[in-house]
Amino acid sequence: CIADFLRSQKLHTNLLSIIHRNIIRKMISSIACRPLMRQVISASRVSRSRNLNFGAFSTASSSGSDGRINSNRMYEWMKNGGASASLAAVAASSIGVIGAVTLCEKDLKNPMTEYYTSDSAENDDHAVHDYGAKEHNVLATSTETTPVATPVDANKGNIMMSPQNVLSFGEQKIADEAAKAKKHAGSLKLFSGNGNMGLSLEIARIMGINLGKATVGRFADGEVNVMIHENVRGKDIYVIQPTGPPVNENLMELLLIISTLNRASARRITVVIPYYGYARQDRKMQARVPISAADVARLLEAMGVDRVVAVDLHCGQIQGFFSPRVPVDNLDGGIVGINHFGNKDLVNPVIVSPDAGGVYRAKKFKERLAHKFDIDDIGLAMIIKQRARAGTVDTMDLVGDVKGCDCIIVDDMIDTAGTICKAAKVLKNSGARRVFAFASHGLLSGPGNDRIANSDIDECVILNTLPSTPQRTHNEKLTELSVAPLLAQTIFNIHAKQGLSALFK
Repeated sequence: CIADFLRSQKLHTNLLSIIHRNIIRKMISSIACRPLMRQVISASRVSRSRNLNFGAFSTASSSGSDGRINSNRMYEWMKNGGASASLAAVAASSIGVIGAVTLCEKDLKNPMTEYYTSDSAENDDHAVHDYGAKEHNVLATSTETTPVATPVDANKGNIMMSPQNVLSFGEQKIADEAAKAKKHAGSLKLFSGNGNMGLSLEIARIMGINLGKATVGRFADGEVNVMIHENVRGKDIYVIQPTGPPVNENLMELLLIISTLNRASARRITVVIPYYGYARQDRKMQARVPISAADVARLLEAMGVDRVVAVDLHCGQIQGFFSPRVPVDNLDGGIVGINHFGNKDLVNPVIVSPDAGGVYRAKKFKERLAHKFDIDDIGLAMIIKQRARAGTVDTMDLVGDVKGCDCIIVDDMIDTAGTICKAAKVLKNSGARRVFAFASHGLLSGPGNDRIANSDIDECVILNTLPSTPQRTHNEKLTELSVAPLLAQTIFNIHAKQGLSALFK
């Protein structure tokens, strides 16, 4: 409607191209931008009151045969202020665009802030509550204040207004459309492959936005078919895709999604990989073997990724496999499990590393647990294992005293569960009171789930970096925690250009 009105005012063709239809959609979606549109309309009326036509000089003069503009008419037009009116209209429209984009950005929810709706806060429509670390297992809170979203009626979907600000029917309709459009507005968009759709939806729900519209399927011959169904030009894209089993399928989906977004002119692509596949092949242990973790990093770089966010990489040096152009954030999944174990009545707790390479991880878990729950007498132990071949442990030796203690085995992943079950048996034979296990990635390949169910482990805690299965749900010894709040806060901080150091504490 606005475009037709401006065209009826005989605005210059170049001005109409500046006030593009896509810009008008963003402007009309915001009630706050309507005064700015009135400035555009006022500027056009000023020009008409002076009998000036913005389009008078878009065509050649009738008296000229070579298509040149009549200089006398142009001088008269500039003398009477026609150029000033044109500039005012262009400036007003530009300000409106900036205001619309800013409004869309302000609607992004900080995951660490809870926004109450009419059902949960009937007496306080604008109540905001910051999550407490001890109450909601929150790891960090943003230092900046996030604007409070206007409460929305869950039944009707209409924005609730006070009696003094009752909207007319037309304004209410625009407000409803704006509330619906803002779910896909702003420069941040989330996309997901088929690796862990449940985790992606949970992250989107925490952030208060929708997942981007895309098709990630298969052709008849099994080839991956990727299609993005919305505009991503100039947007900051976050792709959530773990490269877990089936590893090659999920990895190919991720590579093609990145390629598709780059070809669609996305501004920046950040890949959120809750589980980094091929991470265990990070060095040459013998002759004629690949360093697959580095090769996967080179594939991601070749596709044009701008940033990588991972959870508990198998080895920290994987961050160095990417060039300095691609920063890597390696989040510690242990901070999600600290609250779970801190709320248990632990007796003489001892943190146990199942191998020499995980001592640093166990030490950090011990320090965080001691700091947050003010426990001073937490011990540290280590198990030295010798493998006969990949996936098979030959012997295990315990370094440390665990007699009468509650032990927590901390590792980055559980694959077939052979190592962790045998470690639990060694701890029990050494006099451990109770044995718990924590791992960020629960692969549980093959007999892994059954081994945990029949082991000496009292409780095994994993994160939902990989999709769950019905077998895991029925395993009474298995507890799954959500890593979605941590990843949602990470995405929010990156997009808001805030630091991530608080997430590592």
